Amino acid sequence: MRRSLTALVAAALAAALAALTATLAPLAALPSVASAAPPRRPAQHPLAIGTGGAVASMDVDASQAGIDVLQRGGNAIDAAVATASALGVTIPFVAGPGGGGFMVIYLARTHRVVTIDGRETCPAACTSTTFIDPATGMPYDYDYASAQPLSTGVPGMVATWAQALRLYGRRSLAADLQPAIAVAQHGFRVNRDFRQLTQSGLAELRAYPASRKLLLTTSGSPLPLGQLLRNPDLARTYRLIARHGAGYLYDGPLGRAIVRAVDHPRLTPGTQLITRPGIMTVNDLRAYRARSLPSTRVRYRGLDIYGMEPPSSGGSTIGEALNILSGWNLGSEPRALALYHYLEASRLAYADRDAWVGDPAYERVPLSGLLSPAYAATRRCLVGDHALTSPLAPGQPFPPFAGTCPAAAPASSVPATTASPELHHTNNIVTTDRAGDIVAYTNTINFFGGSGMTVPGYGFLLNNELTDFDFAPAQPGTYDPNLPAGGKEPRSSMGPVIALRDGRPQFTVGAAGGSTIITTILQTLINHVDFGMSLPAALAAPRVSQTNTSTSLAEPAFYHSALAQQLTQQYGEKFTLATGPVLPLDHYPGDATALALLGHGRVEAIAEPVRLFGGSALVVHPRR
Repeated sequence: MRRSLTALVAAALAAALAALTATLAPLAALPSVASAAPPRRPAQHPLAIGTGGAVASMDVDASQAGIDVLQRGGNAIDAAVATASALGVTIPFVAGPGGGGFMVIYLARTHRVVTIDGRETCPAACTSTTFIDPATGMPYDYDYASAQPLSTGVPGMVATWAQALRLYGRRSLAADLQPAIAVAQHGFRVNRDFRQLTQSGLAELRAYPASRKLLLTTSGSPLPLGQLLRNPDLARTYRLIARHGAGYLYDGPLGRAIVRAVDHPRLTPGTQLITRPGIMTVNDLRAYRARSLPSTRVRYRGLDIYGMEPPSSGGSTIGEALNILSGWNLGSEPRALALYHYLEASRLAYADRDAWVGDPAYERVPLSGLLSPAYAATRRCLVGDHALTSPLAPGQPFPPFAGTCPAAAPASSVPATTASPELHHTNNIVTTDRAGDIVAYTNTINFFGGSGMTVPGYGFLLNNELTDFDFAPAQPGTYDPNLPAGGKEPRSSMGPVIALRDGRPQFTVGAAGGSTIITTILQTLINHVDFGMSLPAALAAPRVSQTNTSTSLAEPAFYHSALAQQLTQQYGEKFTLATGPVLPLDHYPGDATALALLGHGRVEAIAEPVRLFGGSALVVHPRR
């Protein structure tokens, strides 16, 4: 069984490298389509080893921005801000000032893990019925709601950058924005990833003249491969934020422009897609605060795994699943049995996630219970010789916990969840510096292209994060911790982890991919810790994601494997194939980034080798 999995991973890595080479080679040969070329950047590679600091992200220009800041005396926090702001230029469909995210930070000098919650908030006018159609009394269709300005939350990204730098950075926000300003001013070449991301949000982008002008051809088509794309409006926006600080957005002209764009959208003539304007006010922006939160922590195989508290569901769900898995010795089990245990632990943890996790400023989230090993034991004992049936009932994470295994509720008694499907994309950045500080930063504007709305004159897209709220309870009158309310943050699956052993950092992992973020991190972690894979191999290995649904989403290399067949025949697991040329943009186990600390100042930076055409890993001083 070990031999079959090794072959599977080797095949996946070989395919990844071949695909990456095929992707980059034709782009390098493309002729220039503009008179002035952007500065030369290093080639995009998914793996880098060296010293002096490192960055891994989705894009080489963004990773280079982080490296530039490290070379100029910045630390890992500075590098994360520089990388995130540059991603807002080169991959504006998943990043930029119009979104939000979660940052987990290891501070080497004090040996602490701290976090910053920069999640978007619902405007004050939000109510539990914001996404109920007044004409029918029924929840809006998810795709319809996602296209509406009504779904735009108060952006938290710039506030997160400012708070992280104020508390932990070495340089100013103005200094760390300079690489992104340069990329926006000089431009970058449109690649295959940019084109497919454009295609996925094409209808929404066409609906707004500012988006069409910036991101599409004059006929409303995706930009051609190799075109040099400049964004002088975003360069100007970053310069204004550099000069005036975050207040330029939260209590200044940029904030007023965002409110005008959301509440009174400028639409392309003839557009019928957009019918629900937003409800944001300048007071919503003035009231926004990024929050410093304690981290979650669980013990697993001698490691301390740190993550994000709610409203992220990453720390609680990964932590609960690890606590369940700690009752089995996965490394010594037959691989199919170990993966069966992984799938069932994920199923159980997700049932609790959907039932109990929301914004703790508004809901009583039983976090200590969800992360209790004693509670995990009451969930683990539900796992027998055959896959549980989803949707599975949640447990009761309130002490005292039962000493004997409770009876499992029949699946038929559990209503289908109304939880947001979170099918869409984000990005994860990992950085470290020569002092040993580490940042894992997952951020997003939600859908590919967010709402599709570019703020006129400012050059960036706005989020549609409010669709991460549940639109209505599963049944009328039942409790749902994730309904919208004024000032509330929607639940999120974003939540990278940092692993320490005996107080020393070992690795960090974060991922994109909506609700599959949690399972991507969890599977990468057990691949590395339990199955003994190197961290690059653990990240590249074929993925399968169980989120308390009737079937598990499996990448093709897993779906067609002997292990999947054995899991189906022996344990009753069911799989849905994630299909597509690289993997579909709307439903896939998302791409990830990671760092491994190798000792003696050496670090291994790891990006995706092939998903979404691969990412970029760079180090300050390359060496093996």
